[in-house]
Amino acid sequence: MNFITTEDFKVVSSEQAFKTITGADQDNIDNAIAEAQEEVAGYLRPKYDTEKIFKATGDGRNKQIVMYTADIALYNMIAAQPNRMGYDTRKERYDRAIKWLEGVQAGKIIPDLPTATDPLGNDTSLGGVLAYGNGPDNHSW
Repeated sequence: MNFITTEDFKVVSSEQAFKTITGADQDNIDNAIAEAQEEVAGYLRPKYDTEKIFKATGDGRNKQIVMYTADIALYNMIAAQPNRMGYDTRKERYDRAIKWLEGVQAGKIIPDLPTATDPLGNDTSLGGVLAYGNGPDNHSW
């Protein structure tokens, strides 16, 4: 099951435009969603548990991630069409999604998402602990 449903596209596109863009081809839709999820995950993966994020269903999903993943999927579908119908609008929404994701990646935007953990459940979103300092002084002068 996809993270994004056909209903989710109604937030970012009219039903008629969606049908025109996708050609009502479910394989095209599924492929575009998979590509968009991977693109979003690429920005989130260093700090967030993307497996949990994209396994969430219904109201358990982060609404901004849903919206931006749908925007990116639609942009990818339009980019593949010969006449690129609605390209300017889709490009604008795509750019906005990428800007938001870059803000998340840079730590300027903190979405309500599960953070990355190691197999023991320790938070790894901060990149681990860095220990510094000197060891004991073992010099004899």
